[in-house]
Amino acid sequence: MKAAVFYGDHDIRVEQVADPGPPGPGQVLLRPLWCGICGTDLHEYAVGPIVIPEQPHRLNGAQLPQVLGHEFSGEVLEVGAGVTHVRAGDRVSVMPLLFCGTCYYCRRGLNHLCVSMACIGLSFEWGGIAERAVVPASHVTPLPETMTDLQGALVEPTAVAAYGVDVAGVRPGDLVLVTGAGPIGALAALYAASLGARVVVSEVNPVRAELARSLDVGEVLDPREVDVAAWVQDQSEGIGADAVIECSGNERALQTAVDAVRSAGRISQTGLHTKAASIEPMKLSEHDITLTGTWCYPVTDWPRIVDLIGRRGLPVEQVVTAQVPMDDVVAKGFEVLLDPAGDQVKVLIDAGAAE
Repeated sequence: MKAAVFYGDHDIRVEQVADPGPPGPGQVLLRPLWCGICGTDLHEYAVGPIVIPEQPHRLNGAQLPQVLGHEFSGEVLEVGAGVTHVRAGDRVSVMPLLFCGTCYYCRRGLNHLCVSMACIGLSFEWGGIAERAVVPASHVTPLPETMTDLQGALVEPTAVAAYGVDVAGVRPGDLVLVTGAGPIGALAALYAASLGARVVVSEVNPVRAELARSLDVGEVLDPREVDVAAWVQDQSEGIGADAVIECSGNERALQTAVDAVRSAGRISQTGLHTKAASIEPMKLSEHDITLTGTWCYPVTDWPRIVDLIGRRGLPVEQVVTAQVPMDDVVAKGFEVLLDPAGDQVKVLIDAGAAE
C-alpha cells in the first residue's frame, strides 16, 4: 500500500510499504479518509526528528522511518476480537495519543501527560497519511451522519484549541483575545465565539488574518499597525480582556497577552514556543493574572468535540484552505506551509486520492 513516510530532515517519501494486515484483538483496520498536516509535523520535516523516535520508543518500540499523520478520519474496514462499539463501514475520528495507563499521571486521569506518551502518526507503527492503518479501537469515535469525513479529520486540532479556551475559563459575554490565527488560533476563535464570547484576533500574517476575517467571529487586528493591548483596553473601558488564548508561540504575542488581560484575568499558552520568551513576572503578581500552559487535550474529549461539530454545527471546516492528494503531500503540503510567503493555512491530505 502507499503511505507518506518520514525518514528525517526534509525527507518524506510517498512510497509503497507493507500492508498492516488484519487487526488484532482490540484493534480496528481503517482506510484513512482525510488527514491534516499539523505544526508538529512541520517541525519534524523542517528540523527533525524531534519527537519521532530514532531509537525504539519505550511504550511501543516504534522508531524511524515513521508513517505520518495524526489528525485523521477513516472508514472502518475490519474490527478485531472484542471490538463492539464500531463495525465495518463506520466512519470514525481517531484520538492519536497513546499512554501507559499506569504512571503517576495516567492513574490520576491526566493521560495526555503520560511519562511514556506516544502518538499515532509520530511514534506508532501506523499513521493517517496512508491507504490503511491499524489503530486501537479504544481510540476511535464514530462520526454522526451530520458530520463530514473532512470534519472528522479536524477533531484533533479542534480538541487542542478547545482545551486552550476551556483552561482559560471562557464564559458567555467574556472579551477574549486570540493571538495568532494559524489553524489552532482560528479554531480557538471559532470555539470561543460559539461559547458566547466577544472575540478579537491579533495576526501579523496577511493570509492568516484574511482567514480569521472570513470566520466572521470578531475584529482582526494587525499588531504591526495597532497596539493590540491598548486597543483591547480602550474597547473595555480600561479593564482589559477577560481571557487571552496565546496561539502563536511568539514572544511578542505573549508579552501582549500579559499587557492586554485584565486583573484576575486568565492567559492560556496554547501555541508552542520553540525558544525562550521573556515576560515581566511582576505584572502577573501585581494584577493577579493566571498564566497556564496547555498540552494537547484530555483524551476523553473526543465524543464532546464530535458532538460540537456534528450536532451543534461548529463550522471547523472553514479553517481548511487546501485539499491535496497524498502524492503531493510534500510539494503542496509541507513546502507551502513552511514558505513564509505561502498562501495556505490548513492543508488536509486526501489519502484515498492515491488509490
